[in-house]
Amino acid sequence: MFGLIGHLTSLDHAQAVARDLGYPEYADQGLDFWCSAPPQIVDEIRVTSITGQTIEGRYVESCFLPEMLATRRIKAATRKIINAMAHAQKHGINITALGGFSSIIFENFNLEQIHQVRNVVLDFKRFTTGNTHTAYIIARQIEQAAPMMGINLSDATVAICGATGDIGSGICRWLNQRTDAKEMLLVARNQERLLALQDELGRGKILTLDEALPQADIIVWVASMPKGVEINPAELKQPCLLIDGGYPKNLGTKIQHPGVTVLNGGIVEHSLDIDWRIMNIVNMDVPARQLFACFAESMLLEFEKWHTNFSWGRNHITVEKMEQIGEVSVKHGFRPLLV
Repeated sequence: MFGLIGHLTSLDHAQAVARDLGYPEYADQGLDFWCSAPPQIVDEIRVTSITGQTIEGRYVESCFLPEMLATRRIKAATRKIINAMAHAQKHGINITALGGFSSIIFENFNLEQIHQVRNVVLDFKRFTTGNTHTAYIIARQIEQAAPMMGINLSDATVAICGATGDIGSGICRWLNQRTDAKEMLLVARNQERLLALQDELGRGKILTLDEALPQADIIVWVASMPKGVEINPAELKQPCLLIDGGYPKNLGTKIQHPGVTVLNGGIVEHSLDIDWRIMNIVNMDVPARQLFACFAESMLLEFEKWHTNFSWGRNHITVEKMEQIGEVSVKHGFRPLLV
């Protein structure tokens, strides 16, 4: 059995979803209530591969909300993630993906030092961030969507915003080893990590965001948006492909210009309908078939019976592992979202 640990995008969103899912006791409560609310299994899932194999899973709502970080309720946020992991393990789930902020919180606050939650001794091999599959899908979106816009990758400049993160660095390695992309612009906050990545790749220009964006034919956004920063689409190249790999995905509403195409990055489509409710509440255009690539990774690991933390830690994503997960992604009927 596979599991998905997720969260909603805001307090308002959480209240509305709680009402829709039949949890009226959560629906009218404020942030303090959500800080103390326990994790819940709120959906039963069945997925069928194009090979004919069928697997079952559970969606665990962590009850984490981004406002917890914004209002410095850090202990509540970290407790949410670790409690959701214990809840998944206690219910016998073999491999669980940490979706959205879950993996970021786990890594940034070093939650791996917590080995036990009440009577549950955490087995971290039962969990995956899903970042390898996400990096693979975004890399394939670059390769497949660029020609559709008349952008020749061999002539293109690609800016990777969040280049030193787990997903961003994996995408950089793929572009460097598996494509003929003309130029890479490396954008991130940590200068030391940028220099290390540039040295590893043997190429790439380190630039600020303001310097990089006007030069890029393709922009890959896999970073958090700094406060007060806005992208002026009139200053971007035209045509320009912008792949929004963040969560929540909101660049499509903020950047509207006829010469700029915004693509939801890290989203896959399955060839067959998935029996679940949860994607109806996260604004997928085709909720029966579209999902986050990180969630799909746990499904793929369950299909293949690879019950291990396939994606774990920072900057461990290799091109070889991207190809490995990509091969089984195709095998079971998943493909990158391109529209």
